[in-house]
Amino acid sequence: MSFTRISSITRIISSIVPIAVILTSTLYATGCSIIPFFGDDDEEDILSTNTSEQLLYRNAQRYLRSGNYDQAISQLEVLEAQFPFGRYAEQAQLELIYARYQSYDIDAARTAADRFIRLHPQHKNVDYAYYLKGLGAFDRNRSMIDRVFTTDMSQRDTTSARESYADFAQLLTRFPTSQYAPDATQRMVYLRNLMASAEIHVADYYMRRGANIAAANRAQYVLENFPGAQATPDALLVLIEANYKLGLTDAANDHMRILSINYPEHPAFNADGSIVLTERIRNRDRSWTNLVTLGLLDRPEVPPPLKIEHPEGFVPPERGTQEQSDDAKKDSDKKDRKGWFSWLPFVS
Repeated sequence: MSFTRISSITRIISSIVPIAVILTSTLYATGCSIIPFFGDDDEEDILSTNTSEQLLYRNAQRYLRSGNYDQAISQLEVLEAQFPFGRYAEQAQLELIYARYQSYDIDAARTAADRFIRLHPQHKNVDYAYYLKGLGAFDRNRSMIDRVFTTDMSQRDTTSARESYADFAQLLTRFPTSQYAPDATQRMVYLRNLMASAEIHVADYYMRRGANIAAANRAQYVLENFPGAQATPDALLVLIEANYKLGLTDAANDHMRILSINYPEHPAFNADGSIVLTERIRNRDRSWTNLVTLGLLDRPEVPPPLKIEHPEGFVPPERGTQEQSDDAKKDSDKKDRKGWFSWLPFVS
């Protein structure tokens, strides 16, 4: 290779090296912001201590609208820390409750709601904090599986349901005309039915183990604390069966009369107006021996049909025709029956 060619190559390299050095320095100084997947200079600016309050709040709003709740929480926390008495401080605290609720951090959302209520009891949107607090407890034990598949929430721990009911009740007491009151009312109706059904499950558990007094106490608790709940007829049936097994025939008859007057079309009644507990007891009290032998051995003891004794001169309410009673029985059996594919959310 000639000396002239070597000199030309050297000149080319010496001209390229400064350019490369300049480009590298520029990329390092800008934090590689021109590379779309490497970083975001906006985020670095937001986290800077020199960032303005308005810019912090605007970017937090942008994250909330896009559903990036973790980033929204980060920006709202920075906003509250840097500007605790700023123009957006109260609003940031309120939106922090929502962001934490949406990110499924229920306990943190309820804590933030309690803090907002304590610091700003006269705020115009404090009812929203009460509502989100109750909503957090309402969804605490609900996983994504529960949202997709149908599950019986009354067979789970009802602590969160009781907390949610108390929170919504406080909302309705303090702000009866709130825009969140109608939804809170509907959720309270659902929670009442849920808690009442949970008590009936516990009563059935006691009945299965022969603890008739404990079962009767649970059923009585339902009647006293959840009047009008969907589980009211089941509570009356528990009291009827428990009192009958305890030998308290008068008490059992009183509850049978209450059931016949208020729920004359209940499927527990037969055509003669007597209460039949056969299927109820057999479905609940079957032992492993009875299951293995297909019901041939160790059959649960069931009482005969219980005839209601009314006071002299009392005219019991008319029940529907036998055909209507049979239809109600079929509807109840169809509701309780679970098919092979009943676990699918779109199969009724």
